[in-house]
Order: sequence, then structure tokens, then C-alpha cells
Amino acid sequence: MENSVKIFDTTLRDGTQGEGISLSVEDKIKIARKLDELGVHYIEGGWPGSNSKDIEFFDRVRGMTFRNAKITAFGSTRRKDSRAEDDINLNRLIESGVTVATIFGKSWDFHVHTAIQTTLEENLAMIYDSIRYLKSKGLEVIYDAEHFFDGYKNNPAYALQTIQKAQDAGADWIALCDTNGGSLPGEITAIVTDIQQYIQTPLGIHAHNDCELGVANSLAAVSAGARQVQGTINGYGERCGNANLSSIIPNLQIKLSYDVISEEQLKSLTLVSRYVSEIANMHMPVNQPYVGNAAFAHKGGIHVSAILKSASTYEHIVPELVGNKQRVLVSELAGQSNVLVKAQEMHLDFNNETQKTKEVIERIKNLEHQGYQFEGADASLELLLRDAFEGLEEIFTLESFKMIMEKTANQSVSAEAIVKVRVHGQTIYTAAEGNGPVNALDNALRKALIQHYPDIENVHLSDYKVRVLDEKDATAGKVRVLMESTDFNTTWSTLGVSSNIIEASWYALVDSLRYALIGRKHVAPLNNEHQERLGLVNH
Repeated sequence: MENSVKIFDTTLRDGTQGEGISLSVEDKIKIARKLDELGVHYIEGGWPGSNSKDIEFFDRVRGMTFRNAKITAFGSTRRKDSRAEDDINLNRLIESGVTVATIFGKSWDFHVHTAIQTTLEENLAMIYDSIRYLKSKGLEVIYDAEHFFDGYKNNPAYALQTIQKAQDAGADWIALCDTNGGSLPGEITAIVTDIQQYIQTPLGIHAHNDCELGVANSLAAVSAGARQVQGTINGYGERCGNANLSSIIPNLQIKLSYDVISEEQLKSLTLVSRYVSEIANMHMPVNQPYVGNAAFAHKGGIHVSAILKSASTYEHIVPELVGNKQRVLVSELAGQSNVLVKAQEMHLDFNNETQKTKEVIERIKNLEHQGYQFEGADASLELLLRDAFEGLEEIFTLESFKMIMEKTANQSVSAEAIVKVRVHGQTIYTAAEGNGPVNALDNALRKALIQHYPDIENVHLSDYKVRVLDEKDATAGKVRVLMESTDFNTTWSTLGVSSNIIEASWYALVDSLRYALIGRKHVAPLNNEHQERLGLVNH
């Protein structure tokens, strides 16, 4: 049996049907290029017969070169009681300039009678005529048998007839669709195995995730003989989403030893998954398998102690195979091993004194009890550890700061910060305006420090998040501020906690500048994901 599996990505079409996802033409082109670099074999760009955005996408990619992927256009079979040659949607597939067309047709007799309201015989003719017409124009044709598994479970003879018609018409691939996402892996295996007695055309699987079985069903279909898998990056799609290619690809290649993409391309999987989430402006779940930020994160002290002896004690693969990395989290659950590992990661020069380590762990636990969470603020954690083990110089001392806010009926809010700090024995008093209190405070502090530390001119705030920790206390509750800063070569995160949002922001801001001046020498350069997110990579 052929051991290679082709990946058909429909993020740009089916994925955009997910709630909250809307991609511009430029977004779709950026993602298509990333998918091509990943080694995806087919990229479904959209439905040129449905909207002007997809028409523009196909116009623009027509002159582009893709090294690994074929761009496909999506559409339906001809309308009932008409000729394929006269069908507007079929002709738009041809006019789009693609070499591969993907069309769907009905497999379930219930849908034939209820949805398109025609006869079973006419539906078979619609399938056959549409594929024959596209083949006559020299296109590779992938036939998506919509609702195939539901149709087969209700009327197996007719469902089989529909894909036999697709085969007779010359379809290059027949993708069996679990459109409602309600099938179980055992059903998928049995049905795919059964129909191969009658179908010689290569089979694909198109699964949805309504029972959270999209990945499992896709793997079941491949194990039963399917050799094309359709899905989306991060499982984006309508309702509960499509089968998640970010999990399917490594499962096929690493776990089941299928030939899918190259080892080097597999190492870019995490980057591609996170890149797509950024472009789609969707939150990336930290616990997403393989590519999530927490996929190989260890927090419990016993776990960390074990992975120091052998990572395989709590990791099912080497994270670098998919471009991810092991992370050791320092929190209230941390033991001595966690702190030691983090210190080693940061190349800290310290003496392994048990008492000192215990004191640092206790301090971290106390801070976390107050609302600090160092898992997402490595720069603040590094400053804490380096100060404990090595000692850090004070770059300045705060004497005071004041905030002035003004809002009039006809004007927007204005903010002014007045900062008094002591630097190298000199008291510096500055004031600055900003479009908000944190921005004004940032500007005033920089103004005070820049004459002594000119390098901070290149430091910029790239992200700012606030979380209320004690929701029951409403506006009087504690808040945690997380800042991400960059100098466009490196990036780092800091945090502050207080019942006053300005004070919490001050703590995070001070840590950011301290890290910029005395803590960055051990931080790694920005990876491609961050460079692209910050607009530093030209496409």
C-alpha cells in the first residue's frame, strides 16, 4: 500500500467559515505562502463563484509560483435540470486559472430530496456531468462527497452509487466527507474499508470536529486506506471546526510513519500554526497538542525532577521535531528542580546553595499568592532569579510620580505624568504627556533616563494586557498587567500586580526597562514568528 499521504488544506475556504474569522485577500496570500513552505500538497483558496474577494485571490495567485502546493478552487456540481457547459459556477472554476478544481455533490438521499429537491437520478447526472466537463478542460478534479458517511449509514447503496458516478466521470480523488461531524472512528474505518471493494479511485477524508473526533476520524480513514486528508490549520471551521491539520500531520508522520512532508518542513509546524492564528486574529490555545505554548510545559516539581533525568518521562515526542520547545514553569507548584532548570536556561552563574534556592522558591510562591504569574513573564522572572543569585545594580531609584488626567465635554482625555527619580546620585525631575496614563508615565520615565541610558530609545512596547484578579471586588480588585517589549532584535515580557492599575503598570514598565538595560544579554533573538507579527519580514 502506498505509504504517502497528501495534505489538502482548506483553511482559506472552510476555515474562514468559523465564527470570528475573516481574512482579507492579502491575509489569504500570506497564509498560502506559509502553507506552501510547510509542504502542503493542495491549498483550497476559496469559491470563485461566490464572492469578489475569492475572485481577486485567484487573480493574484495566478502569476505566483508555489514550490510544493497546488492551488485549488472550490465549487459545486451543476444546477439541477441544466447543462454543465452553461453552469456559471463551473465556468468560474475554469476561468480562475487553477489546475485543480474541487467540487462537492450530494451523497445522502435525504439531502437530494430535501436540500436540492430533485430526483436521485438527476443528482447522479449532476455529479457525472460536472466532473466530465471539468476533466474535458484539462483540470485535476477532486470530488468531495458531501455527507457521505451519514448517507452511507442511511442508504448505503445510493451513497455508493454517487461516488461510483464520480469515478466513472474521471475524478482524480474522491474525498469522503463527515460533514456533520457525527461519525465515530469505528464507523469511519468500517465504511472506508467496505467501499474500497467497489472504488479504485484514490480516497480522501474530510472530517469535522463536532464530536471532537475530527483528528481521530481522519487517522482512522488513513489507516483504512484513504491517502488524502482535508483539514485546516488549528482546526478552524464552521461550528466546532474542521479536522486539525496541526495535529494530523505530526500524528501521521511521527506516530504512524507515513510520508507526509519533509523533516525540515515538519520543524516549521509550530511557527505556521501560530502564524495563522496571528493573521486570523484568533487566540491560540496554550494547550493545543504539538504546537501550543504549553504542549511541552512542565510545572509540577516532581515532573521537572523527572525530565531532568530523561525528557521522555513526561514528553511523548521530542518537541523540536515540530518546532516547539520544552518549557519549565515556575509557580506556586514549583520545586527546586524548576528553579534550577530556569536558571540553567538563562545561563545564570550561580552557586547551587540549597537554602538560597528554597528562599527563592518561597519568594516566588508568595508573589504568586499575591497575583503574580511568572509563566508568561520570563523577563521579570529572570530579573528576580539573577538578583537572588548574582545581585543586580539599581539603574534608578523612584522618589515619586504623579498623574494628571483631564477630560472636557468636547475634548478627548489627555494625560500628563510627572516623574522624580534618582540616577547615579542625581535627582531628575521630568514631565511628559501621553494618549493615556501608562503612555504618559512611559514617556516621562524614558525622558528621565535617556540621558544616562541612550539605548532605551530603541525599546518599544509591543503588547499590553490587563487582567482583573479579584472579580468579586469589581473596580477595587487587584489587577495583573503583562507587558511585551521589543527592540526589534529581541522581545521580552514583564508583569506587575497591584490594586491600582497605574502602579501595576509602573512595576511592569520598570522591569521592562531594567531588562532592556541589564538583562537582555542572555535572551535569544526574535524568531521568525515574532518578526512577522511585528511587521519586520517582507513578503
